[in-house]
Amino acid sequence: MASDRPTDMRSGMASPEAFLALGRQVLANQPFSVLLGAELAALEPGRCELSLALTPQLLQQHGFAHGGVVSYLADNALTYAGGTAMQVPVVTSEFKINYLRPAVGERLLARAEAVHHGKSQAVCRCEVFAVRGGQEKLCAVAQGTIAALPAAAGQGVPGEGAAAGED
Repeated sequence: MASDRPTDMRSGMASPEAFLALGRQVLANQPFSVLLGAELAALEPGRCELSLALTPQLLQQHGFAHGGVVSYLADNALTYAGGTAMQVPVVTSEFKINYLRPAVGERLLARAEAVHHGKSQAVCRCEVFAVRGGQEKLCAVAQGTIAALPAAAGQGVPGEGAAAGED
């Protein structure tokens, strides 16, 4: 389908549904994301919502989400936000996370947005929530710099890159 092509997204021709479908395909092509069970809930240029069911395998010894799982979700959401803002393949070049409280619940939800972007990089921020009984509790905040890959390195898919589990 032509509207799924990234070049169409650059010209603003892709429908929101096609854009989300392409983002979901990128996620499905990331073995680590598939292993964890990540789901792309929402995607638009410069914004992303990524979620993950908290299974027993993703918890640490005290019963809350392992910090690496929280960090993965934030990093991947930041990369989607930056990649879709710039409309080019990207990787994370810098990333910081602050854990605010233990992530306890049935699901994690990361909401990321590009704060500023140019042609070669985007600065993005993310909030990660633990969802329990339908209630969201902020458990981490993150910020990252997302860098455009050289044209030959990527396949033209926004949001794809090292931060999306392809290190």
